[in-house]
Amino acid sequence: MAAPMELSCWGGDWGLPSLHPESLTVMAYAKFAGAPLIVNTINNSWRAPKGDIPVLVSKDTVISQPAKILNFLRKQKYNADYELSAKQGADTLAYIALLEEKLLPALLHTFWIEAENYCSVTKPWFASRIAFPLSLYLPGKMSREALNRILLTKGGPPLYTLTEVEAQIYRDAKECLNLLSKRLGTSQFFFRDTPTTLDAFVFGFLAPIYKVCFPRIQLQEHLKQLPNLCRFCDDILTCYFRLTVSGHSPAGQDTADANLQKLTQLVNKESNLIEKMDDNLRRSPQHPPRKLTTLKLAAGGEESSPMSRLSP
Repeated sequence: MAAPMELSCWGGDWGLPSLHPESLTVMAYAKFAGAPLIVNTINNSWRAPKGDIPVLVSKDTVISQPAKILNFLRKQKYNADYELSAKQGADTLAYIALLEEKLLPALLHTFWIEAENYCSVTKPWFASRIAFPLSLYLPGKMSREALNRILLTKGGPPLYTLTEVEAQIYRDAKECLNLLSKRLGTSQFFFRDTPTTLDAFVFGFLAPIYKVCFPRIQLQEHLKQLPNLCRFCDDILTCYFRLTVSGHSPAGQDTADANLQKLTQLVNKESNLIEKMDDNLRRSPQHPPRKLTTLKLAAGGEESSPMSRLSP
């Protein structure tokens, strides 16, 4: 039996399983590859996180950073890229590099640098999930780290003003979104009908831009003008995270699934009991053999029942 794997990541809101792009990437890949992760979300009952998030723990192994976590999952035979050709594998690496160079700086700016977004959404949301007193310090530290990361890749004073940097990163981000939209086209996923590593990364980067309700939404406005990318995010949320487009779990879905499972088990137990009673009656000399009707879930009945079409 494989050792249980636990993923520690930031929690979600606005219909997302996580607001954190790197956490979303790992969570999506695990869904695509069928990796059985136990997800522990960071909330105000946790101690403040230490080190990089997300973090995967398996036995005595601790791995952080999405690329390393995905490589570890592949070594455990959870590989969403199994059917990709060598060229498609190379294309995956190229597009991930494009996302990190062109889209990530604008994503960081939207969350952590844009003053109105940071003060009204990002800071209070993350602070509410970090224990006091680090809730007063850690969001500011994350904001400074985001700014340093942007300036490291895009430059800054004295070469460029912050206004020039901001304008450039949003131009690059919109160009990246256009390229992704053109590459996706009318397909469900980037490599036909099967989600892969590239889909996990694109989803992790796009979904927060698409779903979080910020006061300043220039990048979100551009994304919503590309309906195939919006449909791509909605499809993954619906199919793999059991969320509707509005961001809520289908009403009663989990309860219905549990009830269906209990009903099936109960009927099967009754069926086995009746079969045993039937056998005993057949062997008894006091009673003539007779056939009792058994209660079983017929395969055709499951197909026709609305309950049987619910996802497991």
